[in-house]
Amino acid sequence: MRLLTKRNIFGMAAVAAVAVAGWFFLTERPVFVPVVTVEQDVPVRIFGLGTVEARVVSKIGFEVSAALTDLMVDSNDVVAAGDVLAKLHPAEQVARVARAEAGVAASQAAIQKAEANVERADAVLGQRLAANARQQELASRSTIASALAEEAQRDVDVAVADLTVAQSDVGVATAQAADARAALRYEQTLLDHHVLTAPFDAVIVQRHAETGTVVRSGDVIFTLMDPKTVWVQAYIDEGRAGELALGQVAEIRLRSLPHSVFTGTVARIGIESDRVNEERRVWITCTDCPDQAFLGEQAEVRITTATLDSAILVPEIAVQGFDGHQGRVWVVQNGRLKNVPLIFGHRTEDARVEVVSDLPEGAQIVASPNKTLAEGRLARVTGDAP
Repeated sequence: MRLLTKRNIFGMAAVAAVAVAGWFFLTERPVFVPVVTVEQDVPVRIFGLGTVEARVVSKIGFEVSAALTDLMVDSNDVVAAGDVLAKLHPAEQVARVARAEAGVAASQAAIQKAEANVERADAVLGQRLAANARQQELASRSTIASALAEEAQRDVDVAVADLTVAQSDVGVATAQAADARAALRYEQTLLDHHVLTAPFDAVIVQRHAETGTVVRSGDVIFTLMDPKTVWVQAYIDEGRAGELALGQVAEIRLRSLPHSVFTGTVARIGIESDRVNEERRVWITCTDCPDQAFLGEQAEVRITTATLDSAILVPEIAVQGFDGHQGRVWVVQNGRLKNVPLIFGHRTEDARVEVVSDLPEGAQIVASPNKTLAEGRLARVTGDAP
């Protein structure tokens, strides 16, 4: 019985020893972890997707309705300001212009007639004045009856009124002539509208109609773009857009030229974000992009918002509870693990964040934490983070 008891005691002691050894192995055995180090001259870039666009894109057409008779250009053609692009059938409007020209000629003739009537009335008035003077002189000598003198005076008054009417007729004819000239200019303007010209130096993006089509006022015939205003419209995550500023340098990669990197500059930042996708629009001019632009082509942009002279960058996956401003990380201090809160600043395009708060003295941040890490556990640094 005593022997059995001793065996039990020895067995229990052995189990306890194994448990203690296991506990020591699991808790006190050092864990090997990589850590991050200080980096120099780190560019901070923001990534965005967008498309090639043009600031000046116009859909143009005629201001009048008629049938298309001529189309001088087609898609991809380059035109200069003032070049004729298309024409409408002008016969009906040409007739209206001819009618307006006839109205101008008639108004000029009416003016000449009214001016001749003025000269005639003026001559009659002169004659009546001379006759009246003679009649008044004779009446003062009692040579003729006073009734004749009064009649001569009435003739003068009638002649004065006739002259006034004739002069008024000149004014009316002049006004009618001005109206006729205005009507002619209007009809000539409508005739000019039968010819469609380029409003600026442009490239024809698309032709929307063909010869013979009856178009209405305002129908789109051509889409034009100004090649000098080509830029990239990109969408940036609001969480990364706070550091955007005009004039920042950007790298542009076009879908059709994936191995080429072009240089651009932030030219405009939208003041209204997309409420659904939570993105901000930016427009980037390109200084060395290809001459041939394809509107709507997808582009990738990387905007450099800052350059860090010296920084400690921690992978975002190594930050617990990261809210864009602060979080907690594991550090190795005096050979043991410790979980500490830190404040972060810039975020890089490769998903790392800059440490801006002070680290505990002698602490190194763990770059790749795992589930085996625990407060106070022994740790050994294996090297820098990959």
